[in-house]
Amino acid sequence: MSLTPGSPFPDSPVYPVDDAPPPAPKRWQGRLLTICFAIFSFEVGLFLVIFPWQDSWTLNYFQGISPRIEYLWDEPSFKGLVTGLGFVNIYIAILQVVRLFHRRSTSTR
Repeated sequence: MSLTPGSPFPDSPVYPVDDAPPPAPKRWQGRLLTICFAIFSFEVGLFLVIFPWQDSWTLNYFQGISPRIEYLWDEPSFKGLVTGLGFVNIYIAILQVVRLFHRRSTSTR
């Protein structure tokens, strides 16, 4: 038995190379997961776009923790930041749906 790299062990079995293609992934599960993610992302984004500008935004636990947080919480620029994050979520949701339909249209050709 040799300890040099690249030399096969005498008692190691040699397996034939299988040329069979790997099993195809189940496409409907991936599509369903993509649609669920897009719906979730869209809903979170819509919430983050609308909720900071509602009156109920100021009635929460986090605002009363500290005066600094209360000042930041009522700041329009912070509300704009949260709204921008909501638009990013909506963009991600739309992008997922567009990619899903683009993949579907190219795979049916």
